[in-house]
Amino acid sequence: MNKLLMIFIAMSLGACATVGPSAYGPADKDGFGYEETRIESDRYRITYAGSGDMPPELVEDYALLRASELALANGYDWFRIVGRDVAGEQRGGVGVGAGFGTGSYGRRSSVGVGVGGDLGTIGGRNYFTVRMEVLLGRGAPPDDGQYYDAREIQGTIGARAGG
Repeated sequence: MNKLLMIFIAMSLGACATVGPSAYGPADKDGFGYEETRIESDRYRITYAGSGDMPPELVEDYALLRASELALANGYDWFRIVGRDVAGEQRGGVGVGAGFGTGSYGRRSSVGVGVGGDLGTIGGRNYFTVRMEVLLGRGAPPDDGQYYDAREIQGTIGARAGG
């Protein structure tokens, strides 16, 4: 019983360890990073897959940063998100459960009582992916305010990403 408790504690402490967020950039060999597909001359589909140490807000910021880079590289000033999806999944980890009970042995019989429970997953990591479709624009932005200024995104999110 003590050995089981020690294993549980070690796994719990391991699950608390964190690693800093991954660097911004194109998709690596494991698929983490950005990818884009040009749909029309002024429309892109951008996907940013975050590694297991990236919160969903950072993954979304990096997708916005890629949209701003595409806008500026193609001579546009602003962009509008016309479709967005944020998906998350947990990978890895160990499922942990506990159970207790009684039984009967030999010639004696007894009533069995059992208690069980699921303690969840220990050591799993959350991975988030943002997919967005953006429409790029030049000149004066739309009056409805539903746009992002590409240069401002470069100045704020780009500065935090080290770009």
